[in-house]
Amino acid sequence: MKDVNVGIVGTGIYLPKGRMTAREVSEATKGTWSEQAVIDKLGIREKVLPSHEAKDGTQEMGALAALDAIERTGIDPKDIDIILSVTEEWKEYPLTTSALYIQDRIGAVNAWGIDVQNRCCTTVSAMKMAKDMLIADDEVNVVMIVGGYRNGDFVDYTDKDMSMMYNLGAGGGAIILKKNYGKNLLLGSHVIADGSLSRTAGVEIGGLCNPITLANMDEAKKSLRLMDPIKMKNRLNEVSMPNWYKCIDEALRKSQLTRKDIGFLDILHIKRSGHEAMLEELGLSPEQSIYLEDYGHIGQIDQILSLHLALQTGQVKDGTVVCMLAAGIGYVWAANIVKWG
Repeated sequence: MKDVNVGIVGTGIYLPKGRMTAREVSEATKGTWSEQAVIDKLGIREKVLPSHEAKDGTQEMGALAALDAIERTGIDPKDIDIILSVTEEWKEYPLTTSALYIQDRIGAVNAWGIDVQNRCCTTVSAMKMAKDMLIADDEVNVVMIVGGYRNGDFVDYTDKDMSMMYNLGAGGGAIILKKNYGKNLLLGSHVIADGSLSRTAGVEIGGLCNPITLANMDEAKKSLRLMDPIKMKNRLNEVSMPNWYKCIDEALRKSQLTRKDIGFLDILHIKRSGHEAMLEELGLSPEQSIYLEDYGHIGQIDQILSLHLALQTGQVKDGTVVCMLAAGIGYVWAANIVKWG
């Protein structure tokens, strides 16, 4: 099985039509953040905002992105063997399986599906899972990774601790992987987790520990919070960047490449100074990445969106080594390496 390779057939994207500008973010913070600070520091000129229509539900956004990927690649849905759904837990109906909703919507009648959850790391983690499945199982040839995201619904802009999540947007993305595709190869991956941060951030009201009641119902709708902000921020300051660089270096080592080989950094939306520091550390120019300042942070969809855009602009072309980089609350960091062409 050593000769098996796994390649990316293509991507699909769905973005709602709504937008929230830097000025509107500033206004939502009641002036705590100025419009210019939202642009300069948080790195948001505008972000994607979902409507209340059914098409902007997370499961349906995933399905629309899957249909876009099918149209762009020409792949037959009946050839898809597995659907790994990266749709968030915030979805149309709790306890429904997003992968199976998408399986039905796109006519992938021969596929089985499963939902995977790693917060904003899910796509990068799922790509490693998909590659391992494709290599391990002789009868699996095509895996679709797909999902939708709109956790921004829970953001309380008057919560000063939450400024790191003011960038949360909405959208759907899909990426198709195929065994022995022979191009656009997914090479090494590396993931690091720190479970000591598992309950430092999340939706505080609505689970078993703190159920929704008549008294807290309105508060529950905006209760995505840092539940232990001091612990979380201190720990992240200590380990976040080192863990990211370790993920990059280990993924490169497994790919038999070095930092000098990276041609495009496919990174989630983070604050502007962090993005610029990452490029500088890796010796990359701003043109070797896409800063998602006109989209916001669409969770685990960011890596698919960034690759999708970079293929359109020509920033990723034959021979480009792409480093996909992600992090998710919980806390988890991940990187994978793709050799395009």
